[in-house]
Amino acid sequence: MTIEEPPTAAPKFLMQALLALSTAFCAVSAQAAQPDKNVVLIVADDLGLQLGAYGDKHGATPRLDKFAESAVRFTQARCTTASCSASRSVILSGKQNHANGQFGHQHMPANFHSYDSVQSLPALLKKDGYRVARAGKLHVQPDAVYPFDTVYGQKLPGGGHNTVALADSVRPLLEEKSRQPFFLYFCPIDPHRAAKGFGNAPMPGVERKIFDPAQVTLPAFLPDTPAARAEWAEYLEAVNRLDQGVGRLLDMIDETGHRDDTLVIFTSDNGPPFHGAKCSHYEPGVRLPMLIRQPDRDYQPGDCNALKTHADILPTILSFTGSPAPDPASGYRLDGRSLFEWVKNPANPDFVQAVFLSHTFHEIQMYYPMRTVTDGRYKLIHNLAWPLEVPSASDLFESATWQDVLSRKLERFGARATDAVRHRPEWELYDLKADPNESSNLAGDPGHARILADFKSRLQKFQKETRDPWLSKWRYE
Repeated sequence: MTIEEPPTAAPKFLMQALLALSTAFCAVSAQAAQPDKNVVLIVADDLGLQLGAYGDKHGATPRLDKFAESAVRFTQARCTTASCSASRSVILSGKQNHANGQFGHQHMPANFHSYDSVQSLPALLKKDGYRVARAGKLHVQPDAVYPFDTVYGQKLPGGGHNTVALADSVRPLLEEKSRQPFFLYFCPIDPHRAAKGFGNAPMPGVERKIFDPAQVTLPAFLPDTPAARAEWAEYLEAVNRLDQGVGRLLDMIDETGHRDDTLVIFTSDNGPPFHGAKCSHYEPGVRLPMLIRQPDRDYQPGDCNALKTHADILPTILSFTGSPAPDPASGYRLDGRSLFEWVKNPANPDFVQAVFLSHTFHEIQMYYPMRTVTDGRYKLIHNLAWPLEVPSASDLFESATWQDVLSRKLERFGARATDAVRHRPEWELYDLKADPNESSNLAGDPGHARILADFKSRLQKFQKETRDPWLSKWRYE
């Protein structure tokens, strides 16, 4: 029997070569494991332009104001519908809510659904290899259309309005070592109303900032009453709590090493929860903050005056990640376009000539469809069900501000007559430059007949292109 001798030791130079090769392989693997196209999309709840970065003087948002210094600040950003579920469906689908099926609220008894055919942002990114996670409010359905892998922050110390705790809950996602990049959809409840007030109470990790009702500056769309002042002071406290939570999230992005590989977008679903704002197409309801900070170095932070809507968010994110978008050749239409090149060139004046807004429901009993077009100077609102009294969302109706107006039968509600809040004409045309409070309807003014006709034509064309079921109103009425 022949006994084989054990192999001799490898030559030293060969061992060194193998070690170097192994080290190089590990380095390449480590590099591949570091994602460089992460996305954090932050959507506040019922927040308008109440940021210092947008001119508010109350000092409620120091962290967001600091963030704005390193971001592109869109000055002409609007949601397409000032209602929670419908607005969020546009953000996540890139389609107008009348085109994605989420006509109104997701929760019962409304129970509106997006169409099964919708190709949502989480679905598209997940298909491209992303880890998709959310924290906070979703408010759209079905889950099969919006397939998030992980949900964070379901039980928070101090309750659902603790935005700081909500931020803390997503730390595991930011710390996880993975070859897959991540998409985080971060949606605090603040500053939405709570069952009573705005959820203002002592909470772990939150430093309460109290605002004096006598010292607040009320927006023009609200009446200057003690009730409105008290509620606006409470609202600003909730805005500050939102700011603290977003600040915590931004700190964690830095602490976990993701500052230079993560696109961060901050916006809101719609404006403040008061009449004249939320559930309307007036500027306080649809004109929103929009801040974008991307890790690329070939752009400059600053103002961008391009017209945009929430329908642009999905294609913008896909442009950043390089993920495949739905194929338009298949007949699937996105109603927005990427803002990526304008983020890099915020001074570009030639983006779009007009943007379009679409509202149908809020709660199921709140049928009041509106279709709107604006070029940033003029705005035309078509109230399709104008013979009806404007329905009131439950949280707006029950607010102390509105109940005070009703009980005292006040004739004015901010810049409008109280009756004008409850009853609207079929057409409303405003010159936003000369009349920023939208208090003078020019639809019947012969001097603006040409603008009225032009905007009606644009609106009808938009409804045809987006296959709006309410297009039939042009024929039947």
